[in-house]
Amino acid sequence: MLRSAIYDLDGLLIDSETVAYHVDRDILRYYGHDFTLAHYAEKYSGRTILRNMTDFVEEYALPITVEEGIRQYEEWEAEYVRRGIPLKTGARELLDYLKEQGCLISLASSSIEERARTILTQNGVTGYFDFFTFGPEVKNGKPAPDIFLKALEKTGVAAEDSLVLEDSDAGVRAAVAAGIPVACVPDVAQPGDETLRMATGVFDSLLQVMEWLKTR
Repeated sequence: MLRSAIYDLDGLLIDSETVAYHVDRDILRYYGHDFTLAHYAEKYSGRTILRNMTDFVEEYALPITVEEGIRQYEEWEAEYVRRGIPLKTGARELLDYLKEQGCLISLASSSIEERARTILTQNGVTGYFDFFTFGPEVKNGKPAPDIFLKALEKTGVAAEDSLVLEDSDAGVRAAVAAGIPVACVPDVAQPGDETLRMATGVFDSLLQVMEWLKTR
């Protein structure tokens, strides 16, 4: 019986991966470099800002430090956040269904808390969540299992009675490493075949996840 659902945020609950690409593209264009969606999806999607900016500074020989690049990213992304980042298709319907079933709902996101809560509030879904875990609370980012182990600890629910909802390769691997079943709804970057085989199920949308849960 499913007693706990643990949500990723970016690319799973909200349609933010395209925003991340646009911010990265805008920064690189500012310094005179082209940056395609295909290249972003192949190498950079689903990773932390720190990891991406470290690679950008090296790969494109940017005339800034990693720290300066991260500040620039956060400032430029904040404008997109102010405009509003929408929920993914089926997000609200699945949240409603899980609540109706008496399931605990958690958010486990690599994002900083202020940004995540702002986006949830803008979309009117903060009240669905019983627990929150954010990147700065754990030592190691995905694909290490730390963030999902921390989220699981907060719920007090056994791993086998929980389900992680993820979109990225690193996220699926993190859930598997934590010993928690995982439903994968790929976004901009398709996880590798090996990773997809690790998932409990692979779905085209959150609506499809909801229909699958109804049959369990």
